[in-house]
Amino acid sequence: MTWTLREQEGYSVSAICRVLEVPRSTVYYEAKPKDEQGLRDAIEALAGQSPTYGSRRMSKQLRRAPHDMLVNRKRAQRIMREMGLQGRVRRRKPRTTDSQHDYPRYPNLVKSMEATYPDQIWVADITYVRLLWEWVYLAIIMDVYTRAIRGWHLSRSLEGELTLTALRRALVDRVPTIHHSDQGVQYAATDYVDLLQDHHVQISMTAKGQPVENGYAERLIRTIKEEEVYLSDYRDYEEAYIQIGRFIEDVYQTRRIHSALGYLTPVEFEAAWTRPRAEQMSSLMPG
Repeated sequence: MTWTLREQEGYSVSAICRVLEVPRSTVYYEAKPKDEQGLRDAIEALAGQSPTYGSRRMSKQLRRAPHDMLVNRKRAQRIMREMGLQGRVRRRKPRTTDSQHDYPRYPNLVKSMEATYPDQIWVADITYVRLLWEWVYLAIIMDVYTRAIRGWHLSRSLEGELTLTALRRALVDRVPTIHHSDQGVQYAATDYVDLLQDHHVQISMTAKGQPVENGYAERLIRTIKEEEVYLSDYRDYEEAYIQIGRFIEDVYQTRRIHSALGYLTPVEFEAAWTRPRAEQMSSLMPG
């Protein structure tokens, strides 16, 4: 607009460029819009895998392999907004906790505790999964420090074998200092408590009616529901078992980054914690 005005006042583009000592090409240059299709495709793929990712986590993930894209949060936020990828996923949680029982209750040992090493605190919880013709139930056990899932099981029943199977799997090669859960009958039952005590694990429970005291497990359940369960239409138990297992082992553990872990996956974070300690122990071993 300015160049046209000057020409109308009797100044040629050549004269103005000479005075300002700029090439004529500068006057006619128009910035070409960036081709963002590759970035959009990457965001769409990541949003399909992890629909709860916000722009901060999305930009961090885009900088990692296999994408290796130089993109800041503001740009990721703009594109996600344009693509309509920042809506909230609906959530619904029925009651799976039955605390009306005569088994002993245990005090909350972790209320003000911050985990400082792997397997210091395990948290456990149960949720439902709707299939085409029935309901099934998922029990999970997570290590608070690494956010790694130590054990899980999917069952057609809420009976004690659901949580016992998840616990047995978790205890195969690890033992926590503290096991924390709600006061549900599955966690207070004699068989479950005996298994923990046989491994010298301290037992911790939330206060009755205080699910917020098991917040780490609640958030894990929400992640599994929003990023896997709500996005799937499982035909039967076998299909649900395979797909949920794949999400836990192949996505959550090894590909899903966590802001609390410095934007590493649980596997990466635990390896980073373990490696220097293993090297130190190796250096102390006699040659």
